[in-house]
Amino acid sequence: MTLLEIFPSLRSGGMPARLDSAVWPRDTHYDDAGRITIDGVALADIADQYGTPTYVLAEREVRERCKAYRAAFPEAEIYYAGKALMIRAVADWVTQEGLSVDVCSAGELAVALSAGVDPKRIILHGNGKTFDELETAVEAGVGRIVVDSLTEITLLSALAMDGQQVLLRLTPGIDVHGHPAVATGVTDQKFGFPIGSESAAEAVARILRQPKLRLIGFHCHLGSQIDDPDYYGEAIRRMIAEMARVRDDHDYLLTHLDIGGGHAVAYRCGDAEMNLTELSAIVEDALDAACARRGFPRPVIAIEPGRAIVARAGVTLYRVLSIKHIDGGHTYVTVDGGMSDNPRVALYGAHYSVVVANRHPTGPHMTATVAGRFCEAGDILATDVRLPADLRPGEVLAVPCTGAYHHSLASSYNSVGRPPIIAVREGRCRELIRRETIADLLSRDVGR
Repeated sequence: MTLLEIFPSLRSGGMPARLDSAVWPRDTHYDDAGRITIDGVALADIADQYGTPTYVLAEREVRERCKAYRAAFPEAEIYYAGKALMIRAVADWVTQEGLSVDVCSAGELAVALSAGVDPKRIILHGNGKTFDELETAVEAGVGRIVVDSLTEITLLSALAMDGQQVLLRLTPGIDVHGHPAVATGVTDQKFGFPIGSESAAEAVARILRQPKLRLIGFHCHLGSQIDDPDYYGEAIRRMIAEMARVRDDHDYLLTHLDIGGGHAVAYRCGDAEMNLTELSAIVEDALDAACARRGFPRPVIAIEPGRAIVARAGVTLYRVLSIKHIDGGHTYVTVDGGMSDNPRVALYGAHYSVVVANRHPTGPHMTATVAGRFCEAGDILATDVRLPADLRPGEVLAVPCTGAYHHSLASSYNSVGRPPIIAVREGRCRELIRRETIADLLSRDVGR
């Protein structure tokens, strides 16, 4: 006899109807058996069918996030930042919802094109684009290319067809975090040209001298996980001033301003996240004020959300392998994944919540560290999380908000294949990316 049979009040009426939508997909609930479901699909069933670790992706959540951006910025060009999660299904979903796509490699470009994305709706980024990548982009008819160095101007002038649209990436000198790994708007770093510098002025002049290149505007990116919209207002003010300088110096009008992405999402309950309504209002106000001050025509604005589109749509499933209590120390719950499928903890010190997915715990809890299976002391997925004291090997744990920069950053460390991606929608699931097998790994090893 189960607890649910003994205590019927533990069924849906006595359980939370859903988990916090700040970190879980909107359609996340407990079912009558106490299992976590997303859009009608039990996560424990996905673990049983596809194994673990497994990435789960809620299609409806991705689409709803696209709609939210379109509603908040009805006149802006919105590019999905593909580096967050670039697979064909996601490229298809976001373009169906009216977004364009930004890519930063020939591989990401190939994924977008294979998904049927119109190349005119693709923008190519990257501070170290190779000759081959630029050639591929030009031949594919990519709509815009973001110029990041003087060398790229030379290469593009030789490769470009007539009228290739380009943006020049500038760093506006805004430090959003003081962390070199996530602050990309500061002056002294690898991306772009410092705003107002001689090198930026030289880049503008060089592009304008190239008959096959059409400089349409500037691009900037301030960093990642930015929750204060005022930073974007300041960036707009500085960038409009620089656009006005180009008009005055060259009698040339720039018509587009891309302010990048980096909008914060909540990884745990209580984390700060970007408010799109506030961001939209600040962008509008900053544009009006800056353009009025400089007597500059209002440019077309572009934004590039990536994490904010897919992060909350993703949940990663693991099985518990062991529970180890260290006298005078921590309790370690070891799972069958780790830093190869989620390197963000080791890279950035990221924090996640972890819950049991196959049942709704009703008894005492313990404080635990969830550890990965890989041969690194730093292979930790979450610290100081509350898990049921009666947790057992074989149970399924779920980590929410793992849709962005998990599959993209995953590796085959210790020769362990990367997880599959399983999409859920309206009570059904389907495989988008299959699990990487040992045979896949061996197929690349051609020596002997």
